[in-house]
Amino acid sequence: MDSVTTARALFGSSMAFHIIFATLGVGIPAMIVIAEVLYQWKKDRDYALLARRWTKGFAIVLGVAIPSGTTVGVMISLLWPGYMEIVQQVIALPFQVEIFAFFLESLFMAIYVYAADRLTPFLRIVSVTLVAFGASASAVLITDAHAWMNTPRGFRIDEAGNVVDVDMWAAIFNPSIFITAQHVLASAYMTGAFAIVSVAAYKLLRRGKSDQEYAYHRKALTIGLLFGGVMSLTTAVNGHGTAQYLHEYLPEKLAAAEGLFETTARAPLAIGGYVDPVTERVVHGIEIPWALSFLAGNSFDTVVRGLHDFPRENWPPLYIHTLFNLMVFIGGALIAMALGVLFWKYVLKRPYPRWQLAVLLAAFPLSMLGIETGWVFSCSGRQPWVIYGVMRTEEAALHAESMGFLLFLFLSIYVVLLAATIAVMHIYFRRHPVQRELDADGRSAGGTAAESGAR
Repeated sequence: MDSVTTARALFGSSMAFHIIFATLGVGIPAMIVIAEVLYQWKKDRDYALLARRWTKGFAIVLGVAIPSGTTVGVMISLLWPGYMEIVQQVIALPFQVEIFAFFLESLFMAIYVYAADRLTPFLRIVSVTLVAFGASASAVLITDAHAWMNTPRGFRIDEAGNVVDVDMWAAIFNPSIFITAQHVLASAYMTGAFAIVSVAAYKLLRRGKSDQEYAYHRKALTIGLLFGGVMSLTTAVNGHGTAQYLHEYLPEKLAAAEGLFETTARAPLAIGGYVDPVTERVVHGIEIPWALSFLAGNSFDTVVRGLHDFPRENWPPLYIHTLFNLMVFIGGALIAMALGVLFWKYVLKRPYPRWQLAVLLAAFPLSMLGIETGWVFSCSGRQPWVIYGVMRTEEAALHAESMGFLLFLFLSIYVVLLAATIAVMHIYFRRHPVQRELDADGRSAGGTAAESGAR
């Protein structure tokens, strides 16, 4: 591989690893807030135990998210020096404020874990809510830089190649930040919820548990399905807004995602298949007449620009059509999964059958695959630009030899870290079974969740 491709592979693999823990680091705290609120409302100690055990899992996730995020930050500086020359002058502020968001999250995480027994119920909810707020704020601030790369604002390059006329606020509040941040947060909340769903489904499939433990896991499953279902629908609705922003600001990306070569009014939406660059059409795809025009502009008569309107060297890779379809398929499957199970349980009023629980095991892997696919789609669809319309990827990259060894080294480290994280999770929760804590909570009924956790 050439140096640019190697740099992209090294940074991309680092992001792919970090995004697992960063996504759970945003989604799980939101679930903890819901469980804590339900505990204070219903006074059902199962919800307090859910919050406590999810907090333990979140702490393990956070222990990997922090160093992996630091690694990504260092790699941005080392692998993309051309990019950093502009970033440090225009949009460095979100990176710096993100440190304070993390500080807020860490501070109130410590308060919630170690001092909750000294707080009133209201302050307990406030503390864990601020943990979730700090995690979400970190995600939005980092997403801001990514959104700015798609719709760069707040500066210009003069004839000498210098960055001038910097407007920090125009850069921060660039045209795509709100729709992009909404999508990132909704998909992270969805993934955190479906992580809970898959674990609860797995536990409910195992035989030989007490009725008390089955009831505990059913509550976790219900919370996850309700929140995950709402967030998956939110993500789908947000996708419509994303199509409109692409139509206005990155039209060649939308054209490549749909395999549209000719500028067309009443453009069809191509589902499935693959884009053939020779025949310039989507092969084996199913076309929905006029649907792409409606998605792009809320009108069937909207004119959608095709790839032939742009120089070929500026075309995104055509494989993003497959990535886009995979995202849509995963999103649709998760919506159907959540709503179908909830309909079965609360409308038909039937117990969860084992086949439904087996299907729900796939909820978390599918949602995480959707997250990974979405980031690859977003970044690859911007190519050949690292800063759209301003700087090409080869201009931003570090041109150095021997990065292939670093790629192999970091991939090996990530595999070991992922295996170690899974092992730590498994060992911790095997040594602290939920039935033991349910029994302890039963013996100490009337105490706080933090008090029972300290015993």
